[in-house]
Amino acid sequence: MDWEPTRRSLHGVAELLLAGPQHRATGRIDLSVVDGGFATAAEPALRVEGDELVAGSARVRLTGRTYTDVAAEVGLEAGEPAGVYSGGPGIRPGEPIVFAADTLNLLLQAFADGDRALREFAPDATPVLWPEHFDVAIALDEVNYGVSPGDGYLGEPYAYAGPFEPKSGDFWNAPFGAARPMRELTGVAAVVQFFATGRRLVHER
Repeated sequence: MDWEPTRRSLHGVAELLLAGPQHRATGRIDLSVVDGGFATAAEPALRVEGDELVAGSARVRLTGRTYTDVAAEVGLEAGEPAGVYSGGPGIRPGEPIVFAADTLNLLLQAFADGDRALREFAPDATPVLWPEHFDVAIALDEVNYGVSPGDGYLGEPYAYAGPFEPKSGDFWNAPFGAARPMRELTGVAAVVQFFATGRRLVHER
């Protein structure tokens, strides 16, 4: 499966159509996973549901449109959260949004499973979908836990545990800690168990 085109476009939606307008209105860039997709955490109230951007009563199809055109249709300006970070996807507002339906569904399901697993693993923490690296994550006791839709390290959705201080051992198989493809973690319970194993190993003496 070619994850990259759909993942890149979805990342652009998160950054240019949700996080950017939210940052210009409130100074915040954090997003949240919701049923069917993800949403702003503050004003303006925007969310992605599958292949649509929802803004109030307006529902705008994303596939085949540019970020500029979609934003204009709901009275917004497409653009990244300026000056906040330098590690974003580098997508321009005039680029077209390209989604493969099956891939889009799998990416959104990975976020949904990741968000649920994080909430079960650490009930007192609030998972955040960050627009820079495009992962849903928490930080707990100096370890980052989360689910990524894929990136330059691994081109498919994966769960990860990233200790602030590097660890050694078979579990720690990635430059940033530990990573497991979501296809190998069958269900939310397996993702929770992966996080729990990481926490146990981090704090073993």
